[in-house]
Amino acid sequence: MANATSTSVKQSSTPSATSDLTALKIRQQAAWSSGNYAVVGVTLQIVGEQLCETLNLRPGSKVLDVAAGNGMASLAAARRWADVTSTDYVPALLQNGRARAEAEGHSIEFIEADAEALPFDNGDFDTVLSTFGVMFTPNQDLAAGELLRVCKPKGQIGLANWTPDGFIGQIFKTLGRYLPPPASAKSPALWGTRARLAEMFGDAASDIRTESRYFNFRYRSPKHFIEVFETYYGPINRAFATLDLPRRTELRNDLHALIVRMNRGNDGTMLVPSEYLEVVITKS
Repeated sequence: MANATSTSVKQSSTPSATSDLTALKIRQQAAWSSGNYAVVGVTLQIVGEQLCETLNLRPGSKVLDVAAGNGMASLAAARRWADVTSTDYVPALLQNGRARAEAEGHSIEFIEADAEALPFDNGDFDTVLSTFGVMFTPNQDLAAGELLRVCKPKGQIGLANWTPDGFIGQIFKTLGRYLPPPASAKSPALWGTRARLAEMFGDAASDIRTESRYFNFRYRSPKHFIEVFETYYGPINRAFATLDLPRRTELRNDLHALIVRMNRGNDGTMLVPSEYLEVVITKS
């Protein structure tokens, strides 16, 4: 934890950098609260299941899901009879997760919490998870330090993070051309690189294992994907709401061109593999 914290202080040591990251967090929370991420999140369920299998989760283990969204990894862990706590800073997403857990008969504790300031004691959990969640925190080093802090010694941190060159990484690169982030902010896709993971976790980890995997986005057509994400996926929803009409048209065209370029569907439908990095960190 000491090393992660010292790195975090270095990153945000100036008042302007701290102010930029605070403002970014406010905007991000508003973005993820818009639309309805649950519509997209449920399609990603296989990622949470695969991560829990890779972690070899044991029944009765104490598991924390950070930036859990609507509970994709939380449910996967509960299906393996783990003792699960699911956290996010968007209350509506926690409500979705709670409804899913109740429908399946799982007992999961849902707590509103900021990934950069988790309300738990040191070493509270055997395993800490985050699937496409903690990677979006503005202060990456602070968030990494929190994952390490609440994980017990010899415990595991399991992550699924989009990579910079993968489909979702390219979508965020496209969005960045229209709504640039503050200069002090690091790209979320850095969590999908081995080098950045080593910077954030290396000094506190006895082992960091990574594997490149792919999630297949399957939609009726490229147009259908854009319609769904424009309506329900917070960052894209907010981008379209913020831009004027000509820029919205340009963004829509850019997204369509990206999909067409990466599409492997040959029947008019969309099949786009999106690379992500599956990560298992063993805390020292």
